[in-house]
Amino acid sequence: MAQIFHPSFKVISRASIVATLIVLASVGYVAEEMYRSGYMTNENIPREQPVPFSHEHHYNGLGIQCAYCHTSVEKSSFAGIPPTHTCMTCHSQIWSNAPILQPVRTSYQTGKPLEWIRVHDLPDFVYFNHSIHVAKGMACQACHGDINLMPLTWRTKSLQMRWCLECHRQPEKFIRPKEEVYNFNYKPPEDQTTFGLKLVKEYGVKTQQLTDCSICHR
Repeated sequence: MAQIFHPSFKVISRASIVATLIVLASVGYVAEEMYRSGYMTNENIPREQPVPFSHEHHYNGLGIQCAYCHTSVEKSSFAGIPPTHTCMTCHSQIWSNAPILQPVRTSYQTGKPLEWIRVHDLPDFVYFNHSIHVAKGMACQACHGDINLMPLTWRTKSLQMRWCLECHRQPEKFIRPKEEVYNFNYKPPEDQTTFGLKLVKEYGVKTQQLTDCSICHR
């Protein structure tokens, strides 16, 4: 019986299979890198706001603490966006005629809230509670980075599931004393792991439950 395929076909078919696998692996790698890239996560990209609010000026320059504006951060799942009258507590007296603050004055006069753009906005299928993190010694800095140095606000973390799990799997690497939660100048001890494990036990962090799906997906 005559040979149907040329002997070289075996080599070509094997090379084709290998090439296909390489292409698929390359596409998967590129897709994964794009998913993790700042282009997809909006990391390090300042968001345009109705008023160019500077955390650097208000926190570092004026010493206004986080909880003064984000009033519900210790008692609610949502940190809270300050209402206009909070801004006007100061700006009715200082910079009261500055053009850059006209949207604030208009909001105060009309009663229509400013439409701030959320920078750290999680998907609807993710449940996050600010109060429990603050109560367990997780600092603003852990998620928001050095926001005290930002003239405009941007995201410094991906907020992806793998990033959340880094902390949930080993909270001792990130936890700090409760009284240092708002301190951006805090320096962790040299043996953070040992110190962290002590705090995890002291604050009653239920490490065995932190990686349960129901913790974040309810």
